[in-house]
Amino acid sequence: MDHPVTVAALYQFAPFEDPAALRAPLLALCEAQGIKGTLLLAGEGINGTIAGPAEGIAAVVAHVRALPHCAALEVKYAAAPAMPFARMKVRLKREIVTMGVEGIDPLASVGTYVEPHDWNALIADPDTIVIDTRNDYEVAIGTFSGAIDPQTRSFREFPAWFRRERARLLGEGRTPRVAMFCTGGIRCEKSTAFLKGEGVDEVYHLKGGILRYLEDVPEKDSLWQGACYVFDDRVAVAHGLVPAGHVQCGPCGRPVSPEAQGSPLYRAGVSCPVCAVDGDGDGDGEEPLAP
Repeated sequence: MDHPVTVAALYQFAPFEDPAALRAPLLALCEAQGIKGTLLLAGEGINGTIAGPAEGIAAVVAHVRALPHCAALEVKYAAAPAMPFARMKVRLKREIVTMGVEGIDPLASVGTYVEPHDWNALIADPDTIVIDTRNDYEVAIGTFSGAIDPQTRSFREFPAWFRRERARLLGEGRTPRVAMFCTGGIRCEKSTAFLKGEGVDEVYHLKGGILRYLEDVPEKDSLWQGACYVFDDRVAVAHGLVPAGHVQCGPCGRPVSPEAQGSPLYRAGVSCPVCAVDGDGDGDGEEPLAP
């Protein structure tokens, strides 16, 4: 069945001298084209996820690619049966993905990109340390076999986690290669730049993130286990980027798998099996972006 809504997850690190001047024209175009979602603008670039008719998405992507230093804009497309967003927002931020470390510039220094079809060989090598840079609730529903889970609740916690765990991870006098991944690639742009700034030279990351891997690598050859959380109403996707059947817990914001929806602790709009036990109904509340 054809899905009428096109979803586009996009980001580009670019030196915008006046991001505020870009906001109004971008918002006006999105609204004129029937596009909804969230786009973030900062001095370091643009990031977001939007949805709407295919021709409208094409117009917005063309507009963004015409912005300074954005011709190589990274975009990942998917289809949805219904609009996954309620409104259109274009926001000004300090960072397009918040790490909170001064001086991190992925345009100046970043890890080595690894194509999805080459990723399996890299992470299967015992000399490779594989790190999932996403948040704990994302890792809980799916990750690569053998990947380290930092158990962070937000990306802001990643630098402190790495500095705290560095000696254990890298070992005394050891110089292993580090491979990192995230949903769409943007968090790895920053995390690999951060590690290089910390003196780790051999750093790699999955080009296009998990989404491109699930799109390009056949399921029979995949080392991915579970589903991939996405920041829109699809909640999570599986191989081929098809919805995985998860729903969002209203009180805590965590993704709830089809199996967990059958638990007596799951009550739609009230609790999921996790927050029903720990009483955590405050969620981690991230923007619906292309992390």
